[in-house]
Amino acid sequence: MSKISIIMGSQSDLEIIKEAINLLKEFKVGFEIKVLSAHRTPKELAGYVESAPKRGIKVFIAAAGGAAALAGVVAAHTTLPVIGIPIETKSLKGLDSLLSTVQMPGGVPVACMAIGKQGAKNAALFALEILGINDRKIQSRLIAYKKKMQVKIKQIRIKI
Repeated sequence: MSKISIIMGSQSDLEIIKEAINLLKEFKVGFEIKVLSAHRTPKELAGYVESAPKRGIKVFIAAAGGAAALAGVVAAHTTLPVIGIPIETKSLKGLDSLLSTVQMPGGVPVACMAIGKQGAKNAALFALEILGINDRKIQSRLIAYKKKMQVKIKQIRIKI
């Protein structure tokens, strides 16, 4: 059963979202992926978000570039946690996406990650941390993941 919903504003966002997909696969956590636009398919987006709890969804990850209204629109239609990933744009290097995702009005919270691939990776980890509050398997996998990351850092030797 899927616990996480990943929504992309465009198919072109998939290259960035692969970071989150790979991590969720590594943790063996169910997820579903949809391409829905806050501007081009608003009714379909609202219906999808509102029906998500019936499918077992506990957390949303929303990735969009440009005006990046996607995460905010998702948050407007649910009480589940929403994590936004700003996608880099050619014209403003993702600053437009970042500001659109992070500047939500009071009452419509969205957790905003970094622009691009690092944001996608952190969005998956943050979603897993949310799920890990009530899931000991996920919590233990997160502990192991972070220990492994610490070992890798300690193994790096800097030569001067």
